[in-house]
Amino acid sequence: MASFSFGAGNARKLLSIPLYAAGGLLTRLIPRSRDQWVFGCAVGIADGALALWEEATARGERAVWLTGTADEAREAERRGIPHVRKTGLRGFWRTARARVVVVTHGFGDVNRYAVAGAVLVQLWHGIPLKRIGLDSAETLRSGILPDSRIVRGMLRRMYAGATRRIRVLPAASHLVRGRLESAFGLPAERVPVTGEPRVDVLSRGTADERRRRARAAIDRVAGPLPDDTRVVLYAPTWRDGAPDPAVPSPEEWRTLLEVLERSDAVLLVRSHPLGAGEYRPPVGTDRVRSLGSDLVADVTPLLPGMDVLITDYSSLAFDAGLVPLPVVFLAPDLAEYRARRGMYGRYTDVAGEDWAASWTQACAQLEAVLRDPDERTARSFALSEHMHAYRDGRNTERVYRAIRAALGAPRGVS
Repeated sequence: MASFSFGAGNARKLLSIPLYAAGGLLTRLIPRSRDQWVFGCAVGIADGALALWEEATARGERAVWLTGTADEAREAERRGIPHVRKTGLRGFWRTARARVVVVTHGFGDVNRYAVAGAVLVQLWHGIPLKRIGLDSAETLRSGILPDSRIVRGMLRRMYAGATRRIRVLPAASHLVRGRLESAFGLPAERVPVTGEPRVDVLSRGTADERRRRARAAIDRVAGPLPDDTRVVLYAPTWRDGAPDPAVPSPEEWRTLLEVLERSDAVLLVRSHPLGAGEYRPPVGTDRVRSLGSDLVADVTPLLPGMDVLITDYSSLAFDAGLVPLPVVFLAPDLAEYRARRGMYGRYTDVAGEDWAASWTQACAQLEAVLRDPDERTARSFALSEHMHAYRDGRNTERVYRAIRAALGAPRGVS
């Protein structure tokens, strides 16, 4: 069941307008510190926020992480990261006092009522294929008077006003920069082409080292696997609360399990953290295992341990070529999804003309890729080169320098 939708989230924002107004007033009265940073991330102690945390604190920045759950607090404790709960007075105070506020999804990653006046760094959490922000009508959908133009107009003004506060929004490439400028309504100087901190992990060290680390992590969270067993990651994207149309039928499950058995492969199912489908085979098997966000907050570092990625519209498709990892595209609802959410460019420019519309087609492609991955791997690498300007493992360093430039330098800038 989905745990979030734009309609429900936007309804809560409309009902919270008095709290935003009160927070905006208080942040004008509370002086911001000269050097305090706060970090938050919707999926936990992970993603680009964690990469930037490590870079910033290594350079001497004073920082605290704002957690949303007890599990996040325990993970922060395990990592030795100073933290406070983002809700309540302490979270408000820390956010209101911070000079720099770092998020990956939205202002709710920290205390959303206290961000006005800070240097806001929005790392985002993937290269968009589906339209986002101001480019998508879905962003402005509301559970309150959903057909009202007045409500949509109010939400657009609220969203545009909020995104105008962003000072640094890193882009993976000049192509991606154009999408982010449009989606967030920002001028080019606030969207530097630095590369994304979240993918540095895919470029640091040797390929063998990355593979060993990733397979060890997979064994820990999904159960141990023999070294020669191939690992297939299935990662469908979020559908804003709608049921996932790609859950296999009993017949498709049988076909999929036969392919996995013949190929000595395991399927790891990574449903989107905001909306999970019911991916349970009709028979008991250890060939299909969960890799949900309850087990691992950020799947990106695990990509080098995979052998094939199956996805629909996820930004993981753009990251797979950094491994490089062959991709099978499965999009049973392309027409409906494109009409509702919208896309940047043509789907075939990303997925090719041979994308699968059903698990039956996807299974045939998967078996072929497991036999001979070279052609799909080359396609994936080419797509990644098109979307990522850098693959040197130094994106986080460039983002840190961009933030310090916004602050007027120096601290740990080299």
